[in-house]
Amino acid sequence: MRQVFTERDIPLSGELRVAKGAIFTPSARDAARERRVRIIELSPDEIPGLAPPEITVAIGADHGGFRMKQALLPILAELGLAPRDVGVFEEKPADYPDIAAKVARLVADGTAARGVIIDGAGIGSAMAANKIHGVRAALCYDVASARNSREHNNANVLTLGGRLLTASQAETVLRTWLATNFAGGRHQARVDKIMEIEKGASSQ
Repeated sequence: MRQVFTERDIPLSGELRVAKGAIFTPSARDAARERRVRIIELSPDEIPGLAPPEITVAIGADHGGFRMKQALLPILAELGLAPRDVGVFEEKPADYPDIAAKVARLVADGTAARGVIIDGAGIGSAMAANKIHGVRAALCYDVASARNSREHNNANVLTLGGRLLTASQAETVLRTWLATNFAGGRHQARVDKIMEIEKGASSQ
């Protein structure tokens, strides 16, 4: 969720480091101006004190998925998860590969256990995210695809089409995806083969 700053959060002088997209009340803005406090916006990667990886969900969207991202952020919080919002923070044109890469890298390096990426159709983000080693991104569009991607494929990144799903459909897909565990067993051997293909591709 976005940080919200009120007047009492503004220091008497110096600078205030905040996450990009932070919200300031009008009185907070006035206080910062009067005290000549410099507000420095940082990317989520630069903000200390993050939640543990097992409850962290990296999430990002381009302009086509911005509204859906904003609608899904409270769902993650409701489920006791810590969203790591990498943007965008306003509905203006952005390139989905950039957002997809940010989310995918947070999952690949272990900062977040899972990731969610939303663009207009969800297709391009899945393609981009799957270029990052260790990521298994799945475009899901209903309960069956969400459940299958987790049970059979152990997907660690979910992509959604912000212009193809309604808000309620996207919520159902997200909840299903997050609630479904990997089945293991015969599916583990197949996921291992996916990862072997990735290793082979990187060595060529």
